[in-house]
Parts: sequence; C-alpha cells; structure tokens
Amino acid sequence: MLKGLAITPPVIGRISIGRVVERNGKRLPEKDDQFTLTTQVQNRDGWIQHPLDEALRKEAGGKLRSIPVRMLFNDPALNLRADYSLFDRTTGRPVCVGNGETCRRTGKDGVDALPCVGPDTCGFANGECKAYARLNVLVGDGEADALGSFVLRTTSFNTIRTLAARLQYFHAVSGGRLACLPLELKLRGKSTAMSHRAAIFYVDLVIRTGLTLEQAIVEARQLDQQRRDGGFDQEALDEAARIGFANGAFEDLAEDVPAMVEEFYPGTGLIDGEAMATREVTPNLCGKLDDKVARLGPR
Repeated sequence: MLKGLAITPPVIGRISIGRVVERNGKRLPEKDDQFTLTTQVQNRDGWIQHPLDEALRKEAGGKLRSIPVRMLFNDPALNLRADYSLFDRTTGRPVCVGNGETCRRTGKDGVDALPCVGPDTCGFANGECKAYARLNVLVGDGEADALGSFVLRTTSFNTIRTLAARLQYFHAVSGGRLACLPLELKLRGKSTAMSHRAAIFYVDLVIRTGLTLEQAIVEARQLDQQRRDGGFDQEALDEAARIGFANGAFEDLAEDVPAMVEEFYPGTGLIDGEAMATREVTPNLCGKLDDKVARLGPR
C-alpha cells in the first residue's frame, strides 16, 4: 500500500443538491430543492446525470427528495467523515484539516500535527476554514455494485449534525448492524434567522418508506445472518476501511478538490452551505419598516 495516500471507498457517482452554473462569466453554485445523482464525468453543462437519477425520478413521480440507501460500514464514523477544512484557493490543495482538538497542517517540511481550536477562533485560517463532510452510501441495496458507493459532500452544519446523530442512533438501536438497515436519505426544509426567512434544505437519514423502526431492525438482523452464512465479513471490511483512511494525511485527492472548492467555497454568501430556495417568505411588518428606514437613509 502506498504510504501517504488515503484509501477511500470506491465511488461510482455523486449525490448533490443543485449544480454549478456559469453566470456573467463566473461559475457559481445554483442550489435546488431536490437531489441529483450524477456520474463523475463533466461536460460543458456540468456533471452528467447518472442513469439511476432518471429511474428514481420516475419512481418519485417528479422531484427527487428521497433516495433509498444502505450504509457501507457498521461504524458510523467510517460512513460519515466530518472535519474542519482549509483549502488553498489558488491550487485547491488542502492546507489544514482538524477536528476541534488536533489538526494536520501542510508545512514546508511536510504535514505537521498541531492543536486545533476550531474555525471561529483560528488565527491561521483567517475565517476561511469551514466544516466539511463526506457521506458514502450504497444507492438502493447495492445490487449493481456491492461496494461501489455514491458520495454526498456537504458544508452544511444542519446536514452534518443531523446525519451524525442519525448514524449513531441507528447503530445503537440495531445492535451495531448499521450496514444492514434499509435507510433513506431525505431532504428537509426549514427557515432560520440567518436565511432571512427563506427556506433552506438539509439532508436527513431515516428508515426507508413503508417500514417501521422495528420492522427495519428485524430485516437488518435477517440480512446480517444471511451475510454471515454466505461468508461476508463486515467486521473485516470496517477494519480495512479504517486502515485505508488512516494511510493518508488528507482524504480528498488534489485532482478532485478544485471542483469541490468551486461548489462549496465560492464566496457567494450562501447560508451555512445550505441549499436555499429561490422564493423568500414575505417579510413581516417589522421587517418592512426596517427596509423602508434603510432605503430612506439618515436624515
């Protein structure tokens, strides 16, 4: 195994909310209120849609707001990797990656292990460090490729916090059989003060539609036993992934980072990395008065 190269789950596609479009000569992220499944290939119009995208849209009857998935690993931390990340805007290479306690930072003599104080108080990052996470999932039940995953990348605190909690809880209630649970990625909306009453969308993880939690746990137990009888070693798979992630200082390849930076770090004022709806809720009376005062200016 090549040292210094993180061995990550094989990726056969991407899950995104929106796309990057060209506007006034600039490539900017355009958010949406639905999922899109794409391949890893781009053309002039952006990422090429994956064949599963059309199939799932037909089943949904329109907008794709939920995706049936299974996890690759039983360990929640292997499925969702979240950290604070600082990227070089010129080269797109990762400069510093931390977890709030320790960080790995690129220096003149290689990668240094240093204390991490988080993005809010880090003088080195100068406000450019953001939470960044990657979730690898099998779409459907992994019929076409049992180890080929789709990756969802996000800088949304709402998404990261929700997914982290759900994965931990599902792991607990299933007796550690997280990889056997029939799950579903679901898009949820909310309004916050920071979004100025506009709807923002984040990703949740729930039990697959049509099943109760108890039914899903029974199915997970049955699938777990079926896999064991067939010789499938989930514990060994988790350990192999753990060793692979630890083999490199940074997870993302240099060739993949520029596209990710373009999507999540464009400096366009997006709220918390969330997908924002284009329609804003009508302001209340107080908001209207504030706007009027601002337009009139000082007297």
